[in-house]
Amino acid sequence: MSILINKDTRLIVQGITGRDGGFHARKMKSYGTNVVGGTSPGKAGQDVDGIPVFNTVKDAVAATNANTSVIFVPAPFAKDAMLEAADAGIKLIICITEGVPTLDVVDAYRYISDKGANLIGPNCPGLISPEESMVGIMPTNIFKKGHTGVISRSGTLTYEVVANLTAAGMGQSSAIGVGGDPIVGLYFQELLEMFQNDPETDSIAIIGEIGGDAEERAAEFIKQHITKPVVAFISGREAPKGKQMGHAGAIISSGSGTAAEKVAAFEAAGVPVARETSEIPELLKGLMKK
Repeated sequence: MSILINKDTRLIVQGITGRDGGFHARKMKSYGTNVVGGTSPGKAGQDVDGIPVFNTVKDAVAATNANTSVIFVPAPFAKDAMLEAADAGIKLIICITEGVPTLDVVDAYRYISDKGANLIGPNCPGLISPEESMVGIMPTNIFKKGHTGVISRSGTLTYEVVANLTAAGMGQSSAIGVGGDPIVGLYFQELLEMFQNDPETDSIAIIGEIGGDAEERAAEFIKQHITKPVVAFISGREAPKGKQMGHAGAIISSGSGTAAEKVAAFEAAGVPVARETSEIPELLKGLMKK
C-alpha cells in the first residue's frame, strides 16, 4: 500500500500552461500518474500533451472527478490557487510554489483544514508512491517500490536518502517532501501516524533540519505512538546561530532549533540519528533485525 496517493489518484495541474506546470505535467503523466486535467484561466478547450485544460478547478472537478491538485503558479497567486482548489472539493492540495508569503499560507492552511482537505507544501517537491503515482517534481528514476516511508523537510536530501535506500535494496512505500517554509501543511506527526497505520510500511526515515521545533515534537510523538523502526537525519549541524540556511524555516533563533537539540530529542526517544545520509539504510536494517 501507500499513503495519500496511489493509482486511484485523479490529478489536476493548476497552472498547466505555464513553463513549469506544463513540463512537470508531462513528466507526471509519463510516470503513470493519472493526470486528468489542468487549469489556466481563459485557456479552456486547449490541451497539454493530451491533458485537457479548464478555466477553473471547479470546472475541472465537474468534468473529471479529480480529487487531488498540484499548484505551479507564481507566489503572488498561490494563496488564491489553494483556496480555489479547496472550494472545488479537492481533498489533497500540493503546492510546489516557493516564496509564498507566510501569512498567505496561514490563511490558506486554515481554510483548507476547515474544508476537510489536506495541504502539502508550499515550497516542496511533492510526493510519490513508487510505481503508482507521483505528484510534484520528484526524480522518479531513483525510487523503487517497497516498504520504507520517507518524510523530509528537504527536497534534495529526500533524493539523496532515497537513492541510498534504493541502492541498499530498500524500496519505498511513499515519500513526502513536506516543504521548507516556516508554515506548511501536513507535517511529521500526521505523516508518522499515516505510516504507522499503513500495513505495507515496515520502517520510516525522517529527514529534518535546523529551525523550529517540529523534530522535537516528532520525537515525542514517536516515543508515545510509533512502534515501527524509525531513523532520523538532521542537516545543518554546523550552521551558525541566526544564519538562514537554504530554507525560510531553517534558521536558529532565540537559542532554539539547533541541530544538537533535535538530535538529543530523537536519541531520547530511542531513534538513531545518522551523521551521514548513507548510514540510514544500515541503521534501519539493524533496527528491523531487533
